[in-house]
Amino acid sequence: MTASMEILDGIAVLNLGDDENRFTPDLLDTLHALLDRVQSNGVQALVTTATGKFYTNGLDLDWLAAHGDETQWYVGRVQALLARVLTLGVPTVAAVVGHAFGAGAMLATAHDFRVMRADRGYFCFPEADIQIPFTAGMAALIQAKLTPQAAVASMTTGRRFGGPDALRYGIVDVTADEGAVTDAALDLARPLAGKDPGTLAAIKTTMFGAAASALTAADSMASR
Repeated sequence: MTASMEILDGIAVLNLGDDENRFTPDLLDTLHALLDRVQSNGVQALVTTATGKFYTNGLDLDWLAAHGDETQWYVGRVQALLARVLTLGVPTVAAVVGHAFGAGAMLATAHDFRVMRADRGYFCFPEADIQIPFTAGMAALIQAKLTPQAAVASMTTGRRFGGPDALRYGIVDVTADEGAVTDAALDLARPLAGKDPGTLAAIKTTMFGAAASALTAADSMASR
């Protein structure tokens, strides 16, 4: 199953897939195409979710190992996605139905709000343990959305946060039972729907301009 999207009463529900949903170049292209639809079809809010035990495991490390000469291009594409979600002109809610690791956890962080399964699944930035330092853009994104305490606890330790711990640190906003995560995200999104897209995008760009600029700087360099 590849990424897909349906519109429910004006809310786009974007499903990332039913496997580890790693950011292959093809998946990145699909996600950008689906976001184009969000921005052109009068959608009033966006919920991202997945099917199975993963929300997304983030970077496709196997692809990177086989295409080392394209690392800068690839990271730029991932960061462009994060920046786009961060400043999107509709309310956004991540339904973290399963594991969210690395850049996958960053994708959830780029949303306005996050709902996480309470009983199973981890939210984790494993970079300290896998010896991959954060890029300036990725660090800026996390630090723009989390408290200093939560940023240190998550970025420097590789700690795996379950739903209750993530809620306690303010990493997520709501927890829900198995099978209810996406519905809880929709419940969170509905009252926020109907905002003017241009105004909301401008507000988010002002709020998170430094993080968005740091993220898109890599994309700009990679496209030269």
